[in-house]
Amino acid sequence: MLIDLSALHNQKILVVEDSPSQRLMISQHLRRWRYDVAEAADGAEALALFKSDGPSIVVTDLEMPVMDGFRLIEEIRKVEASRTYIIVLSATEAKRMVVTALALGADDYLVKPYHPDELRVRLAGAEKMLQLQNQELLIFAMAQLVDMRSSETGAHLERVQFFCRRLAEGLAAEGEAGITPAWISSLVSMAPLHDIGKIGIPDAILNKPGRLTPEEFEVMKGHVGIGVSVISRIYERTRYAPFAFAMDIIGTHHEKWDGSGYPGGLAGEEIPLCGRIVALADVFDAISSHRVYKPAYPRERCWDIINAGRGAHFDPRLVDVFNSMEMDMWEVVEEMRDASH
Repeated sequence: MLIDLSALHNQKILVVEDSPSQRLMISQHLRRWRYDVAEAADGAEALALFKSDGPSIVVTDLEMPVMDGFRLIEEIRKVEASRTYIIVLSATEAKRMVVTALALGADDYLVKPYHPDELRVRLAGAEKMLQLQNQELLIFAMAQLVDMRSSETGAHLERVQFFCRRLAEGLAAEGEAGITPAWISSLVSMAPLHDIGKIGIPDAILNKPGRLTPEEFEVMKGHVGIGVSVISRIYERTRYAPFAFAMDIIGTHHEKWDGSGYPGGLAGEEIPLCGRIVALADVFDAISSHRVYKPAYPRERCWDIINAGRGAHFDPRLVDVFNSMEMDMWEVVEEMRDASH
């Protein structure tokens, strides 16, 4: 697994509880477990501390004066810079309140009275979620290094992630075996790394405003091997399973259904499904967006290009799924179109 980021420093936790004795008891346990603790007696005080201190975990009561826990959860979700893990505290008879809190954005709950070990288990779950979040941010930052060097700037990676999610969900709805929520999560998290190997391609080729020569195209094709090599070295050190998934994406997203792609000339279902999905998502983003070598194509032309590739460039089933949700896909193109174009 990757480095446990929480081990590098104490997680900051905000405890929100109007009962002084309860607040003291919780805080004492947390400090004993080496957490950095801030305390608040009501939601209004907690929100001010949240904005100033930026805790990664909030443990809050629900029934409090001035501002209750429900309103606090809503306000936190409006202003948080990154996902904050919220654990709510509830009286035994208040199950309906817990359901409401979860619907508003809480992540977990504890029913009073609870054992300290139960709180510690819930905090372990919170830290795991926060660690995964930090890893995903790091992965996305790695991918953005490539975008900073190339013409594929702006919201390219976010759009590709959205297209991948929708295509995978569409296949799952049609009964495609093996597409679980966890599989989709790995696909969306790792898709931004598909062109990470372009970090090793010379700027003169990467940003050439025109068609590449055959020799230049051979150099460009090398980004696949570079990307697989980079991520494989990270995987060997970390054994973080999603990186193995990423290697499939990087290594096969330029393969084509009819076997005419690269680097391996794979065909049909020899190409991993994740690579087939990213291939269509990446091409759709490329043709619908401005690039240094071409303008953004209109909707009708994009439709024609994708459908002309059915059974040639793309998995026919994926094109059918694309067609069924093309309106939603195009709305995202318009909503997330790069501002400079």
